[in-house]
Amino acid sequence: MGRLFGTDGVRGVANADLTAELALGLSVAAAHVLAEAGTFEGHRPVAVVGRDPRASGEFLEAAVVAGLASAGVDVLRVGVLPTPAVAYLTGALGADLGVMLSASHNAMPDNGIKFFARGGHKLADELEDRIERTYRAHASGEPWDRPTGAGVGRVREYDQGFDNYVAHLIGVLPNRLDGLKVVIDGAHGAASRVSPEAFARAGAEVITIGTDPDGLNINHECGSTHLGKLRAAVVEHGADLGVAHDGDADRCLAVDASGAEVDGDQILAVLALAMREAGTLRKNTVVATVMSNLGFKLAMEREGVDLVQTSVGDRYVLEEMKANGFALGGEQSGHVIALDHATTGDGTLTGLMLAARVAATGRSLAELAGVMERLPQILINVRDVDKSRVGSSPELAAAVNDAERELGATGRVLLRSSGTEPLVRVMVEAADIEQARKVAQSLADVVKSALG
Repeated sequence: MGRLFGTDGVRGVANADLTAELALGLSVAAAHVLAEAGTFEGHRPVAVVGRDPRASGEFLEAAVVAGLASAGVDVLRVGVLPTPAVAYLTGALGADLGVMLSASHNAMPDNGIKFFARGGHKLADELEDRIERTYRAHASGEPWDRPTGAGVGRVREYDQGFDNYVAHLIGVLPNRLDGLKVVIDGAHGAASRVSPEAFARAGAEVITIGTDPDGLNINHECGSTHLGKLRAAVVEHGADLGVAHDGDADRCLAVDASGAEVDGDQILAVLALAMREAGTLRKNTVVATVMSNLGFKLAMEREGVDLVQTSVGDRYVLEEMKANGFALGGEQSGHVIALDHATTGDGTLTGLMLAARVAATGRSLAELAGVMERLPQILINVRDVDKSRVGSSPELAAAVNDAERELGATGRVLLRSSGTEPLVRVMVEAADIEQARKVAQSLADVVKSALG
């Protein structure tokens, strides 16, 4: 059996891969591992539990709450809130553990479990490994000490979470958004209430789409993975910009007044220059991944901002930021981390900060995003292959070498297995889009034949 934890928690098809039994067992194991690590020493442990609106989140939340309480952990249920809200509340309330039930941008049938340590930070890989080992030991019949009587955990609703989180978002903005008209696409997800409320309280005129979750429509033809409706709405309403979230609202993409996409690299570039101007871009450095567009790297060089690149995954961006004291980092997909204000990617905060820059400068989003020119980049997701062999296939290595020789210094190739889905991503960048498309398709065909 493979490792349960991927780059962003445990994910799978709800009630098939991710069952109530697994959710309960992992929660018990997490409580035991944190207790053994001394996290609960000297006090009664408390956990914050939240979820996105997926129908499966209802029974998975019940399983997580039952597991934690049965292990002696008091639970504060905050209901449907974004992942960064659960992280924030875990820290703000002094909780020992946070649990978020979401599969982020994945389709509705999937769900996931993500654990946060005290302070709202992602668990270290070593702790996740220990949780998995403990879970498997319990599942094989190894007994564990079960509290009884007053020792069992108590469960209560924490209804103040929504207002506390929105107030936090407004409180960290450098300026108000008065005079801006903003369209928000909530992906029928966890930000459907939070994001419109935060933008409105900050002074923007808000138009909403994708903000009517019914448990089944999350991410369906809306949100950050489907920008078509947002583009149309921005143009129709004459808005200054549009903001799109994913299902758990830890990411943000944007659309300018003409309906053109502004991706995570461009958002990161705009915010990096804004923070440098404000004196808050620590060490004059921004952190991004190897998937960032070459145009982003060239723009930062031209503007005199240092760039540090990491492996793909916001957890690796965050690790680099924390290790070296950097304040801003992110991914092309729209995960942007402003470490002075959040412990993880926060789509609502990112959208607010971007809009605040538009309001403060009086410049259009298109003009601000024009600081970088995106080079043509083709990404192909190859499914139904053995993603574990990406780095060991001689046939694939030879094909990559051939592609890199063909592209020369004007392009690059990146192959990686997804940490959250069963697929291999093929990314090719070139000065000419037709060349990028041809090389990417050729590599995708080799991935299919070599790893299929």
